[in-house]
Amino acid sequence: MAHVVRAALVQATWTGDTESMIEKHVAHAREAARQGAQVIGFQEIFNAPYFCQVQEPEHYRWAEPVPDGPTVTRMRELARETGMVIVVPVFELEQSGFYFNTAAVIDADGSYLGKYRKHHIPQVNGFWEKYYFKPGNLGWPVFDTAVGKVGVYICYDRHFPEGWRQLGLNGAQLVYNPSATSRGLSGYLWQLEQPAAAVANEYFIAAINRVGREEYGDNDFYGTSYFVDPRGQFVGELASDKEEELVVRDLDFDLIEEVRQLWAFYRDRRPDAYEGLVKP
Repeated sequence: MAHVVRAALVQATWTGDTESMIEKHVAHAREAARQGAQVIGFQEIFNAPYFCQVQEPEHYRWAEPVPDGPTVTRMRELARETGMVIVVPVFELEQSGFYFNTAAVIDADGSYLGKYRKHHIPQVNGFWEKYYFKPGNLGWPVFDTAVGKVGVYICYDRHFPEGWRQLGLNGAQLVYNPSATSRGLSGYLWQLEQPAAAVANEYFIAAINRVGREEYGDNDFYGTSYFVDPRGQFVGELASDKEEELVVRDLDFDLIEEVRQLWAFYRDRRPDAYEGLVKP
């Protein structure tokens, strides 16, 4: 019998406040569960605007502890209610002066499994993230969830193949890539990089992008979120480039082993020859 996981993602427009943004995602998650979804992921810092379009100290107010802050606590309750695994990207406050771009992973029974912290932090026009975030320091965890092995890679991380590979080496079957990327800057790369990473590492990827314009800048987030399989093929249609959308797709995890036997990329790796890749 095929090992099929029904997975979901949400690309959302900003509502104007955290409370309504969370409630919007709660409604989407409940609908996904009604459709039979077993796992769902949200966009980068899903409960806030993409404030990194500016560099202003007022935006530190969006940060909260993980896992004991109000948003992750609420999502743990939602996971218990819906029986879904939930990937929850937020602005994390570890302690005074220590801030991270983080995603918590919650199992289907509401238990907190751990978190991933974004490694690669951009500092370019409209994406002033070094002003807010320290680079991630928790490695490349893969979480043993009710649906299988789930990893996370956040937005700008996707341009760096090393993390994709480490997630594969750590056993990932599905990697969520919550993002906030704007029209014109990366549209060409958006439908190229994640399918290529899915092929190179032979797992499923959920690529999530925000959608619409927000109050802190001119970035036009273009949505077009999708699931891609280990052959690099989109699973169903891409989401809208203008409208909010809940995407639910069936992922045949048996395809992972089939592709790994066919292409054998892990067998033919040459880590003994890669020393130069980690030299400064």
